[in-house]
Amino acid sequence: MPPDQREIDAILKWNIDHPGIIPENPPTDLKKWTLTVDGEVEKLLRLTWQEFLELPSTESKSDFHCVEGWSVTDCTWHGVRFSSLVQIVKPKKEARYVFFTCSDGYTTSLELKELLKDNVMLAYMLNGENLEESLGGPMRLIVPDKYAYKSAMWVTKITFKKTKELGYWEKRGYSDTADVWKNDRRAKW
Repeated sequence: MPPDQREIDAILKWNIDHPGIIPENPPTDLKKWTLTVDGEVEKLLRLTWQEFLELPSTESKSDFHCVEGWSVTDCTWHGVRFSSLVQIVKPKKEARYVFFTCSDGYTTSLELKELLKDNVMLAYMLNGENLEESLGGPMRLIVPDKYAYKSAMWVTKITFKKTKELGYWEKRGYSDTADVWKNDRRAKW
């Protein structure tokens, strides 16, 4: 367990003990859902839900750590490895950062090299079930080595960028690196 984290019972608290707010217009109508991938890439994408599901998928088991100090262990995620998406869009050499925009207006960003780890994915299932809306369904980013505010829910747009752009919580004093193993929760300004 990372420093200052405690394991919780996912069944009792997973859906209620997080700061996420379901968007006013949640992306539950999968016939209208789209994922846009743009920015510094060779191939721009706009995927429907069905097209997204046709991408190569995999499972990955990891723990999920909230900056508030709780963790859910042994989560089995199913989805598309971020590295698989990278192979499709082919980022340009100058693309060093990736900015995520969500249907509720939430944003976050990470370095591209951090997103290339095998356990980073765009997940649409958790423990064999479709991802619940309250947990970011139909699809969310999962970055196990970071606090959960880097694992954006309800992702609708992914932009590859030359320069870093801080996201919602990072602009409000949370650490941009969000490394759970270094207990890196607050910005060091």
